[in-house]
Amino acid sequence: MSAELLSAADAWQRADPDPATAAELAKVITAAQAGDAGAVAELADAFAGPLEFGTAGLRGRLGPGPNRMNRVVVTRAAAGLAKYLRDNGLTGGPVIIGHDARHNSDRFARDTAEIMAGAGFEVLLSPGPVPTPLAAWGIRALGAVAAVVVTASHNPPADNGYKVYLGDGSQIVPPADVEIAAAIEEVSRLPLADLPRADSWRTWDPRLRDGYIARAAELGERARGADLRWVHTALHGVGTEIVRAVVERAGIPAPVEVAEQASPDPDFPTVAFPNPEEPGAIDLALAAAREAGRGGEPVDLVVANDPDADRCAVAIPAPEAAGGWRMLSGNELGWLLADDALRRGVQGAYACSVVSSVLLAELAAAHDQPFVPTLTGFKWIGRVPGLAFGYEEAIGYCCDPAHVPDKDGITALVTVLAMAAELKSRGETLAGRLAELARVFGPHLTDQLSVRVEDQSIIAEAMTRLRSAPPAELTGRPVRVTDLAEGTPELPPTDGVLLAGDGVRAVVRPSGTEPKLKCYLEVWDAPGADAGAAAGRLLRLRDEMAAALGL
Repeated sequence: MSAELLSAADAWQRADPDPATAAELAKVITAAQAGDAGAVAELADAFAGPLEFGTAGLRGRLGPGPNRMNRVVVTRAAAGLAKYLRDNGLTGGPVIIGHDARHNSDRFARDTAEIMAGAGFEVLLSPGPVPTPLAAWGIRALGAVAAVVVTASHNPPADNGYKVYLGDGSQIVPPADVEIAAAIEEVSRLPLADLPRADSWRTWDPRLRDGYIARAAELGERARGADLRWVHTALHGVGTEIVRAVVERAGIPAPVEVAEQASPDPDFPTVAFPNPEEPGAIDLALAAAREAGRGGEPVDLVVANDPDADRCAVAIPAPEAAGGWRMLSGNELGWLLADDALRRGVQGAYACSVVSSVLLAELAAAHDQPFVPTLTGFKWIGRVPGLAFGYEEAIGYCCDPAHVPDKDGITALVTVLAMAAELKSRGETLAGRLAELARVFGPHLTDQLSVRVEDQSIIAEAMTRLRSAPPAELTGRPVRVTDLAEGTPELPPTDGVLLAGDGVRAVVRPSGTEPKLKCYLEVWDAPGADAGAAAGRLLRLRDEMAAALGL
């Protein structure tokens, strides 16, 4: 272990205001000095550099050191954000702070409140764990200049994060991220004790929560009194209480709740990975649906929120599937929500990220509404002028952009329930509606090839390989190759490659929040074409892209 690394670790340990992480670091230092190779590697990684602040804010593993989520890193991030806001004259309203129920989220939120108050801001701190969409709602409702939500969304239990919004209600985009990062670097040169703090912050007025519930309930009132049976899981997150309140106010029947997952638990004990998209994550919810349907009226759908309730996933009955249920893909639910809005005459731009399905453009065109492609992330989707509806395939949906220009799993949930109830009242189903879309627009099938790596260089090598020798055709059809790093007329530059042809498409990009390489796949055919043939082409596309990436 180098003397420089030891000196940096010793200095951090002495300055750390958190006794838990200070003690943890002291143990690692002692083990490293004794020659423990694992401890040396842990120190080297924890002090490899500052945790990068980007358009997703901060997200990383909990623990001591500048490359981890801890009170030192969060305090400096808050001070940097305060400096950025003051330097840009953004002082004419409150700063809203919310947090989820993960380990240390409440402490990180409290540190942020004290630092912001010390910088002279009016600060409103959530009274406890809250869904992320409540903070996004509060920005416009209260005229806030910024908001911070301490959350790692659906990441593993060992992680936490720090999501930043500005006064437009959307997550930050360039150049704000770079400027905030520079401000954080500047304040990080000061001793931690020199950053002013104050206890003049206040907790949110209950009317903020009540206003959100009232607005969300409006989206479901068309299903008031509906005959609907459904199961809900919050996946050990913070969504249960607000979901209960919203559906009760909307007059929608209460769900069968997955009791084991209804209350917040930062250890997520019943799931390997707290993301509804991950295999097995909603197994308990599906089991509850099967049990509730035995000997009585069957359950119509299962709805899952991720731990901070900004995402929404749906499973529907599927007699042909193992267990009798199947999860809708993020694209399928996006199609259904867009189709529902278009049929109700919702006017405006319909938007999705470049990695999502091409079908949204066809749906919008069929109803004479504009379609707008964006880069990945709701920081881009939420900023589309005149947005009526936006989604991305990673189960994120914006169903009420005038109030929450961000993904919102609770308003998506209540909109899905209203749609399902209306269909049921006509003797129809969500599955039937998807089949009708396939009949009118042809079969569209999507999939994802996702590879998690320990060594980030594998991702860079795969992207270099694809750029230097891209395939000329996919599934036997010629494709055009667009390096998204150069930008397009519709999209600013981003690290990604698009391959597209007649009825076939693949987009490859590194994940923005996880050590993953992601390849988004889609095939489609004309109306009346055999869906089985499209399914075969999708499997072929997956194999061909894996080969092209050297995976």
